[in-house]
Amino acid sequence: MSDLARRAEKLDATDELAAKRGEFELDDTVYLDGNSLGALPAAVPGRVEDVVRRQWGRLRIRSWDESGWWTAPERIGDRIAPLVGAAPGQIVVGDSTSVNVFKALVAAVRMAGPGRDEIVVDASTFPTDGYIAESAARLTGCALRPVRPAELPGALGARTAAVLVNHVDYRTGRLHDLPSLTAAVHAAGALAVWDLCHSAGALPVGLDAHGVDLAVGCTYKYLNGGPGAPAYLYVRRELQDRFDSPLPGWNSHADPFGMSPAYTPAPGALRGRVGTPDILSLLALEAALEVWEGVPVEAVRAKSLALTDFFLECVTAYVPPGAVECLTPLAHAERGSQVALRCADAGDVMKRLIDRGVVGDFRHPDVLRFGFTPLYVGFADVERAARVLGEVLGEVLDEVAGGRAE
Repeated sequence: MSDLARRAEKLDATDELAAKRGEFELDDTVYLDGNSLGALPAAVPGRVEDVVRRQWGRLRIRSWDESGWWTAPERIGDRIAPLVGAAPGQIVVGDSTSVNVFKALVAAVRMAGPGRDEIVVDASTFPTDGYIAESAARLTGCALRPVRPAELPGALGARTAAVLVNHVDYRTGRLHDLPSLTAAVHAAGALAVWDLCHSAGALPVGLDAHGVDLAVGCTYKYLNGGPGAPAYLYVRRELQDRFDSPLPGWNSHADPFGMSPAYTPAPGALRGRVGTPDILSLLALEAALEVWEGVPVEAVRAKSLALTDFFLECVTAYVPPGAVECLTPLAHAERGSQVALRCADAGDVMKRLIDRGVVGDFRHPDVLRFGFTPLYVGFADVERAARVLGEVLGEVLDEVAGGRAE
């Protein structure tokens, strides 16, 4: 056993979150793709069966009241709230991240008021956010300006209505400075909209503490809600009576069963709802969120940094020199909960890793991504992943050298 493997054993033995691993359905695969799809919490299958067989199968329509279906979007929003630093009553769950980005951006422009006709978007954003921002700009008559997050403070002005930024860059795992960038947006008189897809459930966010106006996020990554799980929308309490959704629906009406032809928005974050909630996915998510009981986000962040530090150390020890380039910042203040490595033939390398029981993912053209979900990833997983990566890259380099010799 190597020194790194022995260290991994000791680190796992003292890990205060180690017991959480038993609350997930896992096998002997090293699963480092929770930044794309979280593992299955063990409580979810039984809960979904109850929803299908009893709530839907026997109670049927009575479940809207008796099983709490009607209040699920805001109830589950309140379960997510402490994970992103928000007080209750400010998050509603439903729709996709893309739909919620659209709601948030258009509503932000409407709240910004006359004379502000520019939407600024993170130039390195996930593509869909850019597509939605471009559509929102056309709809509202705004100009769209892509800006790198580091350049935002000097790029905002009197015309800026809303700024959409990803908290963590999905390619590199770079963590952007939410407090200072939000302050810069407010100093320019604009509204800040944050995409939390790659940070919620992995690190403290502090929405209320830092005065974030609007935020969106998915729940199928670090929150383990399942494939296609519903997203969420955060609307700061002080803005809720001004939040003018571009997608008003009967579910966000002040009197949804009044069936009035005129729309009157519901009070509070409820006006972020649109149509009938996706009950099966919502209640699967609610069950998944139970794994967070008693877990401080600060402890998750501490373990995340320890895991990524250890992985980088193991990569240095096991991987042939020069075979990979780390794209993820080394500074803790700039790192999310993933490590992105650039290498030649990255797609083939990831396929070989998966064949050997180490699952990460590949991003075109040359990036290997490894996501570290502290609730179920251990230090032995990290050591094994780096060791197998070193073996695979060694083989690839030997094959290349052999091809040249021929």
